[in-house]
Amino acid sequence: MVAAGAQTAVTFSLSPGNAGDAPEGRKLLKTLENQGWKGTHVIMDKAYEGDETQQLVLELEMVPVVPPKSNRLTKWEYDKELYKKRNEVERLFRRLKGFRRIFSRFDKLDVVFMFFIHFALITDALISVNRP
Repeated sequence: MVAAGAQTAVTFSLSPGNAGDAPEGRKLLKTLENQGWKGTHVIMDKAYEGDETQQLVLELEMVPVVPPKSNRLTKWEYDKELYKKRNEVERLFRRLKGFRRIFSRFDKLDVVFMFFIHFALITDALISVNRP
């Protein structure tokens, strides 16, 4: 999932349980090309800190904000204060998992599961209007 904050999911996709996060994340980032996201900071989890993902973010003219893994030989600087905002997206995931049907994946068909994710995102957005 690509999210623009604690309340706004930009795009998401379903992937097999054995698929890695980074390749799926790169596919989602490619869908944002030419959609006005240039110059945007992309705050990513350490799972996305690989060279290929960072290169894609730079090619899309976005700014990667991701800490290097502890075992990386050449480390880089990143905006630590901006990286703290990553928890906003984690809170969105937590609220979505509050829908039992999402965290347990009852639905057999992807299209039904995707519908319910859309439903949950809309419900969350409507509820967030009344949140402080």
